[in-house]
Amino acid sequence: MNAEQREQVLSNAKYLQDVRPVDPEEISEYVEGEPHPAVVRQVLREEAGALGFVERDDGTFEPASDDPVRPEFRGVESFPETYGRKLEDLLVAEFGAGWPDGASGDELRRTIRRLKEDYFAQNPVEYDYRVALGYAIYHLPDYYAVVQYVLSELAGRGLLPGKLRVLDVGAGVGGPALGLHDFLPSETFVEYHAVEPSDAADVLAAMLEETGENFYPTVHRDTAEAFEPEDGEAEYDLIVFANVLSELSDPEAVVRKYLDYLAPDGSMVAIAPADKNASIGLREVERSVADRTTVFSPTLRLWPGEEPSDDCWSFDVKPELSVPPFQRRLDAGESGDGEGVGDGDDSESGADGRSEDASEHVEHRGIDASNYEFESDDGAKETSEQGIDASEYGLDASEYDASAGEHDVSSGDGLDANGRGMDASGRGTDVAEPSETVTLDDIEGDGEFVNVDVQFSHVVLRTDGTRRREFTASRAESAKMAEMERHVTERVNLVAVKLSHSLSEEGENPVFKVSDGSEAVGNFAVLTKETSLNRALREAAYGALLSFEDVLVLWNEDEKAYNLVVDERTVVDRR
Repeated sequence: MNAEQREQVLSNAKYLQDVRPVDPEEISEYVEGEPHPAVVRQVLREEAGALGFVERDDGTFEPASDDPVRPEFRGVESFPETYGRKLEDLLVAEFGAGWPDGASGDELRRTIRRLKEDYFAQNPVEYDYRVALGYAIYHLPDYYAVVQYVLSELAGRGLLPGKLRVLDVGAGVGGPALGLHDFLPSETFVEYHAVEPSDAADVLAAMLEETGENFYPTVHRDTAEAFEPEDGEAEYDLIVFANVLSELSDPEAVVRKYLDYLAPDGSMVAIAPADKNASIGLREVERSVADRTTVFSPTLRLWPGEEPSDDCWSFDVKPELSVPPFQRRLDAGESGDGEGVGDGDDSESGADGRSEDASEHVEHRGIDASNYEFESDDGAKETSEQGIDASEYGLDASEYDASAGEHDVSSGDGLDANGRGMDASGRGTDVAEPSETVTLDDIEGDGEFVNVDVQFSHVVLRTDGTRRREFTASRAESAKMAEMERHVTERVNLVAVKLSHSLSEEGENPVFKVSDGSEAVGNFAVLTKETSLNRALREAAYGALLSFEDVLVLWNEDEKAYNLVVDERTVVDRR
């Protein structure tokens, strides 16, 4: 097709866009020489980004709609096979068909071990191409899942437009990008910009080749500090920092810089690993920009003018993914010395088969409340400072363990304990679930190189004041956590956000972190006696807004935290 014919295609498309869907077969009739409709369709695909067109399932085109997208999200069970095959194609191209075995398998396993060791030691990591491939093996699946759970919060409020400009800062090897792609309906027009300076960008670019129509990616090989949008492209509807803020020398300054690029009705999403340092660091960044932003979720500020100042280690937990084939192959691969992977390596394995550094990647703390007993209010003991020392009542709060015990694996969207989800098949990606879910118990290796946990800290920030829950606390119905000292040994009413799954060990009284956004020290709700009137505390999703009636306030001297005792007298409801 020559330039003149191409211009005729575009001019006819611009004319028809306001009349009816743009049909390549119809346009071909108006172009000199009547080119084949397939040629016209290809031209429209090439120019769809500039035209703002989306391609429909019937092969016609229409202008992208700004109406909010509302995908039906049902959670994420597995990493799509299409993406898994693409990653294995890259591994075969770099190492050969036997990449999980021999010297290449050993190199990849050493790489993953080193990545984990450097992360836990908070050492900087240099990503060459092979390191990026190792990182992709270990982290693509969980990052793919996490971003979808976070985006479901925005979609639930209709805050993701059908024409979406996205800036993914520190995009890595593409887990969040692929998750975003599959989360959105196929008719969503996505202008996706990735900022990634390392060789991980080469893996990212290759993975993005698997995205479908209406998804227009651009990769910028810049650092987060150096990137500047092109003229006229300074506003983005969604800015994502996924597992990158903890790697920046000045994350607070970087977040402030990117707030300048956020559309007035846009959202900034920051995601961090669930470990203590990264999670608390995320909350520090969140609080550092309180003068410019409102927390949309999950750590809502319920009291006007109040900001929390505690060490907020808060993270969500979702169901594990099915173990992807490429992780199974590497985990069970033969070492170059002729031994199995688990033979002769120096790492110690825990009871579940995972190495110690993998099984303990979140240094949990928890409250042992299994023997919590107390007298009536008038029989309570006194303490010299802040009232009751809860440790005398059987509350051993020295070890929180969020990985043990009963996990609430409902949707976690805070809207409904039954959850909501979305069908990720809309963009044409092969997301068919495997015929059988593969768990850690099913694999041949010891699980050291398998990572299917979906645990994460996150915050969604906005500059227009929108919150996921439009609720403002008042003294008429709620005690304030900032003033909890005055209520020790008393029963009070309050409203708070549930910010953890159970932190206690299996068989012990469930313990949950709760917050109203005003606290200077931690507050933990301890479910000592479950009833039909208070079971909402256990059943509610992470991020849910709860009201507590007649909850007993105690001071835990061991943990320097307040325990809110939920017993047979306490009523807990979702707001």
